[in-house]
Amino acid sequence: MNLKSNSLMKIMSSTLQTLPAPKNISGLWNMGSLLFMCLILQIFTGILLATSYSAGMDSSFKLINQTMETTGPSWLTRYIHANGASLFFICLYVHIARGIYYSSYLFKHTWNVGVTILLLVMATAFLGYVLPVNQMSFWGASVITNLFSEIPYIGPDVVKLLWGETYVSDPTITRFFTFHFVLPFIILAMTLVHITLLHETGSNNPLGVPNPNTKMPFHPILSMKDMIGVLSVVPLFIMVNLYFPLSLGDDENFNPADMAVTPHHIQPEWYFLFAYAILRSIPNKMGGVIALLLSVTILYSMPLTHTSNMKSIALYPVNKIMFWFFIMVVLLLTWIGARPVEEPYVITGKIMTTLYFSYYLLNPLMMKLTDKLNTK
Repeated sequence: MNLKSNSLMKIMSSTLQTLPAPKNISGLWNMGSLLFMCLILQIFTGILLATSYSAGMDSSFKLINQTMETTGPSWLTRYIHANGASLFFICLYVHIARGIYYSSYLFKHTWNVGVTILLLVMATAFLGYVLPVNQMSFWGASVITNLFSEIPYIGPDVVKLLWGETYVSDPTITRFFTFHFVLPFIILAMTLVHITLLHETGSNNPLGVPNPNTKMPFHPILSMKDMIGVLSVVPLFIMVNLYFPLSLGDDENFNPADMAVTPHHIQPEWYFLFAYAILRSIPNKMGGVIALLLSVTILYSMPLTHTSNMKSIALYPVNKIMFWFFIMVVLLLTWIGARPVEEPYVITGKIMTTLYFSYYLLNPLMMKLTDKLNTK
């Protein structure tokens, strides 16, 4: 058995060392290694937290607070897990933005698996957000799960299946905890598939030109580059957990769930705010649910709508401007999602939502137009 393990490690090591990688990739390509680090960190800290967690409306909030106050380093484990989710999404969004900017979505299978991982990570983060059963997470779970009622014919039955009763209760928390525990291992498996597909095609590069003469073995130069990226992020992450552990949370998280009192302003964690702003900008409930799903699943369409002869949009000045305008729109949607549902935030959210989806339509059209002008 040891001989088989050693031979497998040697093969993997040899494959890694000889993996051809572009010479001109920048630090933006470090996000892959950072994401894998975040995933392992979340799984490890999640298992530690699960050993002292009890799923229930009354027990969860009290037990979590008691564990943090009386049990050794449990407070640090929980803060690492909570803030690790934020670090995960920061790296994930930068990873996706880099893929859009340099048209990495042309590696269709790798891209589609990556978008699936994004959806699974978002689902896992939402389930984990509900588990402390505080005031904000309880009402967030009630609002989001109730959206499933818009599914034709079976919507109400799906909501009851998720809740286990007629409202968010003990069976709901138990089911959310089960899925929150299982999904990370599915994400880990999908990540290995993602990496395998990437190794078959090779990494993209800023120019989008697959020239074998511009490639070199991944190890040792690029592997050391990844290591430097990890070592640069870890001290900042430690500082946040030790000095500003609650900076990304909400004050309502300190209050136990109360079904009789609705928070003045229900909002999710910051990494969901752009999608939440899109959801509430649509006056029709069904339309809002569809827009919410499309805000992420529209990424699947990008390999199909790429009409350019060139790979990287970085080679198109107009598309570069459009990309950075799109990033600004996403940031504004994130800000709008944290604002009250009142003017001028409502109308601003509708405008930003229109601009958000317009990018996915206009970007390929501008590429095609630029190609035609260049051929003339």
